[in-house]
Amino acid sequence: MVRIRMQRVGRPKTPHFRIVAMDIRKARDAASLEVIGHYHPKEKTNKVTVNAERLKYWLDHGAQASDTLRTALKTAGAWGTSAN
Repeated sequence: MVRIRMQRVGRPKTPHFRIVAMDIRKARDAASLEVIGHYHPKEKTNKVTVNAERLKYWLDHGAQASDTLRTALKTAGAWGTSAN
């Protein structure tokens, strides 16, 4: 099963996250199947960039988004437009 979730990258106390599709059994920092977007929580606008076509592709093929990712996408306004 595939899950769409965030993978932490960046220096200590300066988090950046990749939005990735990966096997549900793998660790957070393991190799991902595909990088779909990025999330930068320390920026003033909480910058979220997502490839909406690839997000929709993975969701249509049975992938599930993590709760944390779903919240970040709703805050950015990217969740309701491409997937429910």
